[in-house]
Amino acid sequence: MAHPHTWTSAPPAPDLLIPDPADLQPLCGREEFTALLRDIVTDTAPRLFAVVQEYGDRVDGRVAAWGMAFEDHVDVISVEGHRRARAASPEQALRAYRLGARVVPHLMWP
Repeated sequence: MAHPHTWTSAPPAPDLLIPDPADLQPLCGREEFTALLRDIVTDTAPRLFAVVQEYGDRVDGRVAAWGMAFEDHVDVISVEGHRRARAASPEQALRAYRLGARVVPHLMWP
């Protein structure tokens, strides 16, 4: 029985979009390059924050979600994993976690 997929020797689609670096020289040695990448990671890492919900006036509370604040937006995921959202700012993300007048959300930065 013939396989339903046709296999070709064509390069993968991303390789058609990305220039071949084979003729380019490395920027530096492996250790220095690793340090450069580490600096990029440090400079662009999002800030972690929690959305906590306060029930009543200090009656109870819980962590409702965790978020990552990037330079131009935030991504938030509920602790149950059922709600994911993107917002312009951490403060804007709080709106989804207010439940009437009795449950008030707050931001907390670890």
